[in-house]
Amino acid sequence: MNILVVLRLVPDTGEEFELTEDGKDIDREWIGFKLNEFDDHALEEAVLLKEATGAKVMAVAFDGEGVDKLLQTALARGADSVAKLTHESTSALQARDAAALLTGLVAEHKTDLVLTGVQTPEDLFGQLAPALGATLEWPQVSGVSGIRSDVSGIVVQQEYSGGYAAALSLVLPAVVGVQSASKPPRYVSGTRLREVSSTKIASMACAKTATSSPSELLSLNIPVSAGQAEMINGDANTVAKRMVAILRERGFVKG
Repeated sequence: MNILVVLRLVPDTGEEFELTEDGKDIDREWIGFKLNEFDDHALEEAVLLKEATGAKVMAVAFDGEGVDKLLQTALARGADSVAKLTHESTSALQARDAAALLTGLVAEHKTDLVLTGVQTPEDLFGQLAPALGATLEWPQVSGVSGIRSDVSGIVVQQEYSGGYAAALSLVLPAVVGVQSASKPPRYVSGTRLREVSSTKIASMACAKTATSSPSELLSLNIPVSAGQAEMINGDANTVAKRMVAILRERGFVKG
């Protein structure tokens, strides 16, 4: 089985950031980026399948700052090969664009299974896996929390609300959007990271160009604070008096 894992660097929204002048994107020049959490679980699930079945795992990411280190870490985690994908797009790739760019690579490497995170902070509707499945005309399942090999292909566990889950059988080739791996993503030792730190990451040009997206982002807005919490310090009597005062100010206590 040949497994292709798609990894994406996403803005670290824990940092302060600003919008671009046109208000349609965040200013990416100074903000930090990190591996998308769900892609982290997709990589772990791929390595678990490798350990269980002897599958070959290739991890890929679209070229950009920090991608080399990301892919070196994927090697340390257990990927057999990695590559950064170059393309002509000058803006952040939307899910449909990324799906179009990935189709040639999937065919070239005779991929049996594509794994990617179910969504990203910039792809809240989780469109990459469905779009790639539709483009390739392969079966696709998202919201997956576990994968195991089966005689006919793979069996995936799909999560539903209310704590319910279903086991679905997929005939390969297929595309899966991973929500969580069967086990937590593994810790990689500093020794192992140093071993791969000098590995040169190969570049691969995408055979296709990004398609024009059917949707257009009109504007982004930074949330405006409507209020704030008051931290009350002091001993029990001081805190109690201040709480009573606040309740009186808000009209909850009379007198």
